[in-house]
Amino acid sequence: MRGWVHHIDLNVSDLRRSEPFYDAVLGFLGYRRGRSGDNWTDWDLNQSHGCPSVAIVQAKSDGKHDRYACGLHHLAWVATSREDVDRLHARLGEIGATILDPPAHHPQYREGYYAVFFADPDGLKLEFVYTP
Repeated sequence: MRGWVHHIDLNVSDLRRSEPFYDAVLGFLGYRRGRSGDNWTDWDLNQSHGCPSVAIVQAKSDGKHDRYACGLHHLAWVATSREDVDRLHARLGEIGATILDPPAHHPQYREGYYAVFFADPDGLKLEFVYTP
């Protein structure tokens, strides 16, 4: 598993506002809420070879996320099918998430590339993608 992402921490402006969003999205993806503290919450993806995790952390400074500034541009997760992408899109609609680009084929990235692009409550760009 050398080279696998162990965990990623995402700063958010309001931890309590972001938790329901990440509960819905990460729960859909198979993550389960794990540990938490006063200024952070994490979700683990249970696998037999380890537990990659995603955490949200209360930001310590003000400032709006700019994916074109130095830092993280976006985060993408693997889907198992086009229907899987469509199901997350429907779930995002149920929770009122911001859809940046609805599910579509994006041949400019790779043949068969099918993805939905969306934003977290702070505008961080997220993606769920299927490639055959």
